[in-house]
Amino acid sequence: MAVRAVVVEADGGSRGNPGPAGYGAVVRDPDSGEVLLERSEAIGVSTNNVAEYRGLIAGLEAAAELGAAEVEARMDSKLVVEQMCGRWQIKHPGLRPLAAQAAALVDRFESVRFSWIPRERNRHADALANAAMDAAAGKPPKRPAAAEPREVAAADSAARAQAREVAARAATRTAGTDPATTRPSWEPRPTFTATRLILVRHGETEWTVQHRYAGRADVPLSDQGRAQARATAARVAELAPSVAAVLSSPLSRCTATAEAIAGALGGIPVRPQDDWIECDFGDWDGKTFAEVRDQWPGELDAWLASTRIAPPGGESFTVVAERVDRAVAALCEAYPGETVVVVSHVSPIKLALRDALAAGDAFLHRLYLDAAGISVLDMWPDGGVAVRSVNDTAHLAAR
Repeated sequence: MAVRAVVVEADGGSRGNPGPAGYGAVVRDPDSGEVLLERSEAIGVSTNNVAEYRGLIAGLEAAAELGAAEVEARMDSKLVVEQMCGRWQIKHPGLRPLAAQAAALVDRFESVRFSWIPRERNRHADALANAAMDAAAGKPPKRPAAAEPREVAAADSAARAQAREVAARAATRTAGTDPATTRPSWEPRPTFTATRLILVRHGETEWTVQHRYAGRADVPLSDQGRAQARATAARVAELAPSVAAVLSSPLSRCTATAEAIAGALGGIPVRPQDDWIECDFGDWDGKTFAEVRDQWPGELDAWLASTRIAPPGGESFTVVAERVDRAVAALCEAYPGETVVVVSHVSPIKLALRDALAAGDAFLHRLYLDAAGISVLDMWPDGGVAVRSVNDTAHLAAR
């Protein structure tokens, strides 16, 4: 039977960097610390960082074999932990495919949390990695000390049973408070108890027409974009004559769109919110899609393959999703039962809709959002969500 939650400890190294290299990974029960699986392998001549990534990949694969849903990955490699969290760039081209492979494995679990630990707390994985390095160097394996037997848990071990009990208790505590655990129902809900979010993509800019990545660059609305903003403002006023707040990304293409909407709603103030700003596309900002494909083919493939990979000098979708989740939660807390308009960009709106629909990451590349398109979703205090419209552009059809 599958284990709900596990701890993965992973390490890797080389003798010479590059040199004879190997990795080790241990999967433990989070409560008892009992070893559920071990993995180690000599990988020939390689670098420390490659071996560390290989150890992480092996540990995540082992956790997937056990059917785990939640993983805490612990490593003494600051570089791997920070890169997998999306906080550090992956500058070395040899690491990008490994990071993408690890990120694809991460996406198979409900949640994965990365933690840095000092080497002395990673002794088991370190010992496995050192044995693998010895094997890569052609040294005979060391005989294990008799005083250090390691039990590997069987499928019906007490550790497995305990993990299932802990998971069951956790499910009981959280059911009904999270969109992923809220009981499905066809029963209509009262809309007056929901916070309604009207998500509006900003109007058109010159870069929109030219198919350029527009992240943090402050590109203004074009004449067509300003006309779209006026049409969108009239449509929002029809959808929601009473609005508690109008929020906007701080970039001018959004604030100009938001000002038009706020004017149609009686002149309520526009509140810029940094969490709704577009993804930072780094070196790709201002480049066309074709230019990025030509100049950064490997980086683009890695970015398209995983939301944890950031463009060179930019921000990953995983990081964007964290701030969007934070922003949505804050709105629901601040405006219970009210309607809020948010003017933002493609990436934040797609991520909000992805989570509202409990969709996978492929959704991000399959959904198209037009300039000045409107999406509407309702969110209830118990975690219930209803997506009422996506990319409504009927108000633009006559233009």
